[in-house]
Amino acid sequence: MTKSINDSSVEENRFKTISEFKWCINDGGEIEFKYNGRSYSITHPNNKIDIGEGYYIKDGIAYNVANHQECIDMIGKQYNTADEVLEYMIDGIRLRDIITQVEIIDRTI
Repeated sequence: MTKSINDSSVEENRFKTISEFKWCINDGGEIEFKYNGRSYSITHPNNKIDIGEGYYIKDGIAYNVANHQECIDMIGKQYNTADEVLEYMIDGIRLRDIITQVEIIDRTI
């Protein structure tokens, strides 16, 4: 059973450790988060782990849902493991180095 914790506070949603993040991802958790004013999401399509910007399309252009600016990285990257996802780069920084600092908007466990 999947439990959404989106009604929790920002601090309650935050990942305290990399191990906590890996447990969430490895158990099929899906995450929406913000970093540097941009929205990102992690989902699990087709037995893969997909990470990319949260976006919407307007007049054929993809915009980030958090700041309504044109997407930098609209095409999600797909990985097989949580460790691989932690190597995803945002603003030149590995997700591994910022995952305990990002603002978690929504998360399932």
